[in-house]
Amino acid sequence: MSVRPQSRWLQWKQSRADREWGSNPEDLDLDLVMDLAGKLRPLFHEDKAYFRTEVSGWENLPEPGALLIANHSGGTTIPDVWGLGEAWYSHFGRERPIHALAHEMVFALDGTAKFFAQRGILRANRENARRILHEHKRDLLVLPGGDLDTWRPWKDRYKVCFSGRKGYAATAIRNQVAVVPIAHAGAHDTLVVLSDGRRLAKRLHFPELFRAHIFPVHLSFPYGLGVGPVPHLPPPTRLRYRIGKPIRPPVLREGEEITPRMVDDFDFRVRRALQDELDVLRDEADGVLDRVEHAVKKARGRLRLVRRRLREGSEEVAVLAAAAK
Repeated sequence: MSVRPQSRWLQWKQSRADREWGSNPEDLDLDLVMDLAGKLRPLFHEDKAYFRTEVSGWENLPEPGALLIANHSGGTTIPDVWGLGEAWYSHFGRERPIHALAHEMVFALDGTAKFFAQRGILRANRENARRILHEHKRDLLVLPGGDLDTWRPWKDRYKVCFSGRKGYAATAIRNQVAVVPIAHAGAHDTLVVLSDGRRLAKRLHFPELFRAHIFPVHLSFPYGLGVGPVPHLPPPTRLRYRIGKPIRPPVLREGEEITPRMVDDFDFRVRRALQDELDVLRDEADGVLDRVEHAVKKARGRLRLVRRRLREGSEEVAVLAAAAK
């Protein structure tokens, strides 16, 4: 099923493409997937890798055919997705293929479109989700926050940022599949996002042209001060994932329609569960930047305490002075 892209540039690009990659789950080639996973292993692995990857909670996964929902981190380079993919196929091998829905810009160029389509990546639309979950009974990874999440400011790296996007919740209810929250931490330490640049992106008409809502400013290698959603070279970082327990959607009776209230309530339950898992990762954090942030917060707390005591002391002196008069 062909779905018209939302961005104007991609509408023009698709009209000239020989084939619409990313719309057929049958394009998945497990031989290519396993070959890629093997090549990624020196980079993403639980021991002695460039990105030391740790995953807990495999036992929480239900039977295949679940909707996996994760927070998104790491800018355009997205090491969080690569790490999860390598960990998934290292754990399950060929026995449990996984698909993911991606932003339509992934399919902007024929070469990259074919590459990702053959490795299970599909265009993010309702029909592709239905086919994966119902017809193929395979797991589907969705990152609802998209560009706004992966480029959220560094200070918000332990916060779920879906920006009101609830399509995944409607998809889970409509297809009556469990949602599994997967929290991630680590990829957002490969750069420091100072601002997501939403206002600038709007002024540049990015939402209409490219279906993008950000024009970030960040500290990253090799740019130093980087401007725009450009890929960066991430330094070695520990990537941590927590797979939460499945969340069942409300049961739809025959003929019952999905209501906005139903979607809102289910979205709230999923985001709360994901935030709970992310809070655990925050509390267990021991990275250099985490320790620096903790020290800064501690110093600020002590400074506020000193200021309060000085203020209280000044007020007490003033009271005594007034009483002496």
